[in-house]
Amino acid sequence: MSLFLKNATFIDWQTLDFKITNIQVDQGVDLPLQFPEIIPDQTPANHIIDCTGLLVTKSFANAHHHIYSALSRGMPPPQTPPANFHEKLKYVWWKLDKSLDLEMIEASALYAAMVSLKAGVTFVIDHHASPFAISNSLDVIAQAFDRVGLSHLLCYEVSDRDGMEKATEGLHHTENYLKYRQGLVGLHASFTVSDPTMKQAALLMQKYNSGVHIHAAEDKYDQEHCQANYSKSVVERLRDFGFLHSPKSLLVHCLHLDDNEKEILSGSKAWVVENMESNLNNKVGIFDITAMLERIMLGTDGMHSNMIRSAQYAYFAGLKVSTYSPADMYRRLRNVHHYLQQNPFKGDGGNNLVVLDYNSPTTIHRANFAGHFIYGFDASHVKHVIAGGKLVVNDRRLVLADEDEILKFARQMGDKLWERLRR
Repeated sequence: MSLFLKNATFIDWQTLDFKITNIQVDQGVDLPLQFPEIIPDQTPANHIIDCTGLLVTKSFANAHHHIYSALSRGMPPPQTPPANFHEKLKYVWWKLDKSLDLEMIEASALYAAMVSLKAGVTFVIDHHASPFAISNSLDVIAQAFDRVGLSHLLCYEVSDRDGMEKATEGLHHTENYLKYRQGLVGLHASFTVSDPTMKQAALLMQKYNSGVHIHAAEDKYDQEHCQANYSKSVVERLRDFGFLHSPKSLLVHCLHLDDNEKEILSGSKAWVVENMESNLNNKVGIFDITAMLERIMLGTDGMHSNMIRSAQYAYFAGLKVSTYSPADMYRRLRNVHHYLQQNPFKGDGGNNLVVLDYNSPTTIHRANFAGHFIYGFDASHVKHVIAGGKLVVNDRRLVLADEDEILKFARQMGDKLWERLRR
């Protein structure tokens, strides 16, 4: 049975054209919308949503998430205060990911899926790490996302930092997952991945016609390590292993690149993902690439699951180093849809919508929509969300799962994780 949105103000996500219309949303994977003049008389009342005065547009997608950090909010501080970014990884995030088990991963995934959907995000590209709970970890995340109604593109963050045995286990799990689900080949970063592991990851990417998902030049340490150990830059190293040939490859952060690396990336097929808030939090720099603008996307890097907020932070902080308009940043936010459609990955079709209850004191129209988005929108305006033609958020509440149960489970697992972190 189709879902009908009555008297909606529909905004085309690409042209930003406005029209007041009825919208027919069919249930299934990547189905187009229909715009009937009249809703059929036999349509049940519970399949009609009155959208008079509400804005309806394509839902959002997150190009880089770390759901494994979902239980970190308020966690105990490290016993040794980090003096730099590398130590922050070592004493905070690597200690956290080593403490995760499959139950904690499930709780993290359910919570991240819940808050993503409630912020209008219906597709998440996630980069997961749990070196002492590798086997089945991606399956647990996928099942949790599916349960709540969130589409996904997952990978496991392979790294040598916990030994070659763990790297091999991560590669095996990646292959097992890619055999039956869409996904990417995940690597942590150049400075924790040896040449033998890089080679195996590249072969795996080629075998399954996939792409790499890797942190690149997030901190100067990544470049310094690469030059000292391989006599080349991070981007040159990734190019030499063939990762930049795939249009599915994602290079995340890309803060500390020289002009040659920017030129290499510009001429490649790979995409770059900006994560402004995380970069500010870690004091590693401000994203500034003016080339390849059509292949830059936005992520949250596990800081939160709200892409409206991510775009706004990227815009305001980015003004310090770049000159662009709200419309430029809105296009960057929407680039993820082009990435997903061109490759192609399933789950981000036309029947993924967000319904916004946005009562502005001023008129909103095609010419000023981007300005409203950057200066006026927030996640509290998300009223309904439709994913794959299904209503997954109705009047700001999840439909397919119990929010209270998810929060209760997350808090239980959070306490369990924090106890481990205190040891």
